[in-house]
Amino acid sequence: MKKYSTLLFIASLFLIQSACHSSNKKNKELEAKAQQEQTPIVVDIQDGHERAYFASGCFWCVEAVYESIKGVKESISGYSGGHTDNPTYKLSNTGSTGHAEAVEIIYDPLIISFSQLVDVYFGSQNITQVNGQGPDNGSQYRSIIFYQNKEQKKIIRDKIKALETIYGKGKVAAQVLPFQKFWLGEDYHQDYERLHPNQPYIQRISIPRLNRFKNKFPELLKENLKH
Repeated sequence: MKKYSTLLFIASLFLIQSACHSSNKKNKELEAKAQQEQTPIVVDIQDGHERAYFASGCFWCVEAVYESIKGVKESISGYSGGHTDNPTYKLSNTGSTGHAEAVEIIYDPLIISFSQLVDVYFGSQNITQVNGQGPDNGSQYRSIIFYQNKEQKKIIRDKIKALETIYGKGKVAAQVLPFQKFWLGEDYHQDYERLHPNQPYIQRISIPRLNRFKNKFPELLKENLKH
């Protein structure tokens, strides 16, 4: 009888866990749908510079890639794509805030276009990896391209469609979301690769990722970074 009760308890626990998993999955699907239906926020042009927002794994890596491109004034690490205010590195790493590590790109559209920034985005990552890049896994490392208007959305969709002719339909992992808000990351995350070139993660992951990108897009690099 005791053994039977134990089996019943285990079966009940399994059913509860399955129900919770199903509920969490449903909630995430509803959240993603709600985000997709939001009206994008357009960021004002300042001093002739526009802003674009991308998430693609660790923001240390992505920040360094975009900093190397001509026409980019600044690349800033932070958080976007979630449902909470004032996210922090510690909280976003739990996945509970819904945010992904993201970068704000301040660029001169007369030198580099949004379309080229999207090319850089796809050309500097594993476009088929879901919820992560390289060794970094979790929703906080997922790939997202944020658009601010219909033109940007079309550019992104067209590029994904072209890539799917190569990789297969549905293989491009990046979410395409209307931009809502960018939360500035902590000071110690800014320019992290440049300031900590000997840090083990930077040596093993970030610098090799940057170098692969530089070899792929030499024509887009700032003059002082070509060699």
